Amino acid sequence: MKYNQARFIGSFPDWRQAPRAGLPEIAIGGRSNVGKSSLINSLLRRRKLAQISKTPGKTRLLNYYEILDERGREALNFVDLPGYGYARVSSEIRGSWKQLVEEYIENSSKLRGFVLLVDSRRGVEDEEIQLIEYLLSKRRPILPVLTKADKLTRQAEIGIVRQTGEALKPFGQGICAPVLHSSVKGSGNDLIWRWIDERIRDAAK
Repeated sequence: MKYNQARFIGSFPDWRQAPRAGLPEIAIGGRSNVGKSSLINSLLRRRKLAQISKTPGKTRLLNYYEILDERGREALNFVDLPGYGYARVSSEIRGSWKQLVEEYIENSSKLRGFVLLVDSRRGVEDEEIQLIEYLLSKRRPILPVLTKADKLTRQAEIGIVRQTGEALKPFGQGICAPVLHSSVKGSGNDLIWRWIDERIRDAAK
């Protein structure tokens, strides 16, 4: 399926207040400043649909983006989740983000998959592993995406893909192979869209 239109719907402090259109949802999550907004803009070929901030931890709500297919029909929603791992906020705020995300993951009947962003310069760390274990316990399909690949040399790209594959190997078939992505070059977009299409088709069966 091809998608050629999108719009920002709104930000919501609770999954129960989110849109009730019944569209399938793809969540996009990861550490603060990992590139969630850049990924959304790259996938949808829009420069400023999702606002990019240099300040980590800016996203504190569930941000919804409605995606239309090539015929202009409502097809799915992207849900941009608050980032984790940013130390310069209080433990109370971090706890509220965690609760917001977990309640959404556990309760949204429309969630079809989770795109987990990992900074390619850092690789998979303990917090990513914990999130993966949590998502798999809730039977949520996961696509790991290594962001900011344009900042790496070709040799470094090969190394981080191999390293990430090794880190994810214990999860077996429960998680997809990592996709290397650059929002600058648009590399990896086709693979991500293919995975999204598969999740939506699987849910429609």
